[in-house]
Amino acid sequence: MNPQELQSILSHGLLSFPVTDFDAAGDFNPAGYVKRLEWLAPYGASALFAAGGTGEFFSLAASEYSQVIKTAVDTCATSVPILAGVGGSTRQAIEYAKEAERLGAKGLLLLPHYLTEASQDGVAAHVEAVCKAVNIGVVVYNRNVCRLNADLLERLAERCPNLIGYKDGLGDIELMVSIRRRLGDRFSYLGGLPTAEVYAAAYKALGVPVYSSAVFNFVPKTAMDFYHAIARDDHATVAKLIDDFFLPYLDIRNRKAGYAVSIVKAGAKLAGYDAGPVRTPLTDLTAQEYEMLAALMDKMGPQ
Repeated sequence: MNPQELQSILSHGLLSFPVTDFDAAGDFNPAGYVKRLEWLAPYGASALFAAGGTGEFFSLAASEYSQVIKTAVDTCATSVPILAGVGGSTRQAIEYAKEAERLGAKGLLLLPHYLTEASQDGVAAHVEAVCKAVNIGVVVYNRNVCRLNADLLERLAERCPNLIGYKDGLGDIELMVSIRRRLGDRFSYLGGLPTAEVYAAAYKALGVPVYSSAVFNFVPKTAMDFYHAIARDDHATVAKLIDDFFLPYLDIRNRKAGYAVSIVKAGAKLAGYDAGPVRTPLTDLTAQEYEMLAALMDKMGPQ
C-alpha cells in the first residue's frame, strides 16, 4: 500500500486505537491482543492504530513494541490496515518507524516528541527526519508540545511526499481552519481530541469528518452507530447518544488525569475482553467507577 492509497483510506470512515493487552504481571499478552483485534476488525473501522496513545505507546519497551506491531499486522493482514504509533526523540522515533515499516505496518502516527519544548522549526525538522527515514505514509499528531502551524505543514508537505495526514489533538479552531484551508486535499484530516465524538459534529462542519474513537474498544456498535449518525446529519440520534452515553462517560473520565486511557481498559474488561491493568504512571478506575461505567454500558445494549 503506497502513501496515497493510505491517505484515501484515512479520508473516510471511523478510525480506532486498540488498547494493548497486559497480563496480571503487567507483561504484554499477545493472545489477548489477537483476540481483541479479531473481535474489533469486523465492525467496520477503516484503520486501526497499534501502540498509539490509547495503546500506551509511552509505556512500552522497544522489544515489546516490536511484538505489539507484529501481532497487530499479522492478525489484521486481510481485514484492516494497521498504522503504528511512533514517538520520542528524533532518533528513537526513526528507530520505531523503521521497525514498524519492516514489520509490515501500512503507515505511522507520529506522536509528539518527548517532554522538551522546541521551536516550530525544530519540531518541523523532527517530523521531516522521521518521514524521510521510511517509505510508508505518515500522519503527524498536533498535540501538547507539537503545535505545527499551516506555514510549516505546507513546507513539510512539499518536502515529504509520504506525509499524508494531519491529526488534531489541540482543539484550536482557528488553527484547524487555517490548516484545512491552506492544505486542502493534500492531507487527510483526523479529529483526535480525547473522546472525539463530543467534537465530531463541529469538526465535520470544518471539513474534518474523520475521527478516532476510543470507545470503539468496548462499545463498537455504539461507536459505529454514532459515526453513521454524524455522517448522515442525524442530529436526533447524535444528541441522544451524547446525552445518554458520552456526557455521563466524560463525568467518569474526567475524575482523574490519565483516565482517558484507564476508562477504555475498564470498558474492555466489562465487555469481556480484559486487557489487564494500565501501567504506571496511569492508574486504574476505582471499584465504584467500574460500577458506574458498567451501568452506562448496559444502557447501550448488546454490542
